Amino acid sequence: MSIILVLIGGGFGAMLRYLLDTKVKARFGKAFPWGTLVVNLLGAGLLGLLHGVGVGTEWEALVGTGFCGALTTFSTFELDTVHLFQDGAYAKALMNTIGSVVLGFVVFVILYALFRMV
Repeated sequence: MSIILVLIGGGFGAMLRYLLDTKVKARFGKAFPWGTLVVNLLGAGLLGLLHGVGVGTEWEALVGTGFCGALTTFSTFELDTVHLFQDGAYAKALMNTIGSVVLGFVVFVILYALFRMV
């Protein structure tokens, strides 16, 4: 059953990632990978919330592994950062790295802590 839940969650996560990334790029352009940053922070926050609440195995499979796994993207973050370096946009590459890794961790921890107290 867990595999089916991962599949369903992954389908919805991938669709939302595509839609959000497309909308963010249309709004803010492609000079900085805002779309990737947005989906990664959203996924980190949702995963922090899930773990804070302490949901069961089925919810972990559906939302944690499936939805958040397909919504977020470490490989695209890495590729975006490499492209920024290759273009000589070192400050943007550093900002992307800090934004994705550090800010993602902070968002996860804050939401985890908030929902752990509930």
